Amino acid sequence: MASPHHAATGPGPEDAVWLTPEEKEAWTGLASLVLLLPGRLESTLQQETGLTLFEYLALSRISEAPERRLRMGTLAYLANGSLSRLSNVVKRFEQRGWAERSPDPANGRFTLVALTDAGFDVVVAAAPLHVRAVRRLVLDPLDADDRRALAVIAEKLRTRPEDLAGQAPAQ
Repeated sequence: MASPHHAATGPGPEDAVWLTPEEKEAWTGLASLVLLLPGRLESTLQQETGLTLFEYLALSRISEAPERRLRMGTLAYLANGSLSRLSNVVKRFEQRGWAERSPDPANGRFTLVALTDAGFDVVVAAAPLHVRAVRRLVLDPLDADDRRALAVIAEKLRTRPEDLAGQAPAQ
């Protein structure tokens, strides 16, 4: 029987299933990659265009959408950011003339964000820098089998239904 203190604070160290050396190697490799890669992808982009990686990804996602227009909730999901963070970013885009927000005519409870021609020009100018960094830092060191394995692993890690509850985009 667990002590009341143990029950109130949750599982203790004796309940942990420790990582095997192989699991630890996989985990620490992934953690290192997750922490290092965004900064490396962002540094050149930031220096050359003034965009953060999140800003570029948001602009890019809008540029790829039909009519260069998306619901804010969908964009937050696609850009892997919160609605509040995205709202602040889109506000800056609007101030720069890169995007416009409007109520969704299909359902006024939702807000659409649309890329302006000026915003599209920003994406077109930044895309080659981003693609070169992605190739250099991620794709070029991998062979075709590695790239397929990476795609499979990424899909498995990001699409676990039990971890995504409540995070699906509003339609």
